[in-house]
Amino acid sequence: MRSYEVTFIVDPVLSGDEIKSTAQTYVEHLKSEGCEIVHVEDMGLGQLAYPINKRSSGVYFCIEFQCDSGSLIARLELALRRDERIMRFLTASLDKFGVKYNADKRAGLIGKSRKDRVKSDEPVPTVRPAAAPVATAPVEAVAAPKLAVVPEVPAAIAPIVQEIEAEMPELFEEE
Repeated sequence: MRSYEVTFIVDPVLSGDEIKSTAQTYVEHLKSEGCEIVHVEDMGLGQLAYPINKRSSGVYFCIEFQCDSGSLIARLELALRRDERIMRFLTASLDKFGVKYNADKRAGLIGKSRKDRVKSDEPVPTVRPAAAPVATAPVEAVAAPKLAVVPEVPAAIAPIVQEIEAEMPELFEEE
C-alpha cells in the first residue's frame, strides 16, 4: 500500500463543531474510497504566512492514510478545491522515511525535549551553577574608582573636564 498525507487549512470563522465536521467529512471520504486512516492530527489554530481570503490565521488538520493506488488523490483534491471551508491544502506521498518519521513523532521520539520523554519515576539530572566567590575584604577597604587624568585633552571638551574637576576634585586626586 502507498502512504499519503493531506494537510489542509480550515477557515477559522467557522464554529468549533463545523471545523471538526469538516475534517471528519474528509476522513469519511477517504474511508469510503477504501483507504486505511493511519492518523488524524488536529494541529489547531495557526498563523498564516500571508493573508488568504482576508484571513491571517487558520485551523490546520493533517490526515495520514494508506491506499492501494493513487487514483483517488485527484478526486480528493477536487473535493478539497470545491469546499469553501478549506482555504488551502497540500497532498504529499510519503516514502518509507516519511512514514517512519511520522510514526516516531507520534511515539514522542521527535519534537519533544528530553524532559518530556523521561519517565516520571526517573530522576531528571540537573546542572547547578557553581557558587560565586565570596569577597573577603571588608567593604570599607574597597576604594572608589579614580579617574585618570588624560594629559592631552582635546580643546573641544577641555571646558567640560575642567568643570567636572572643579565640582568633584576627589575623582581627580592622585595617590
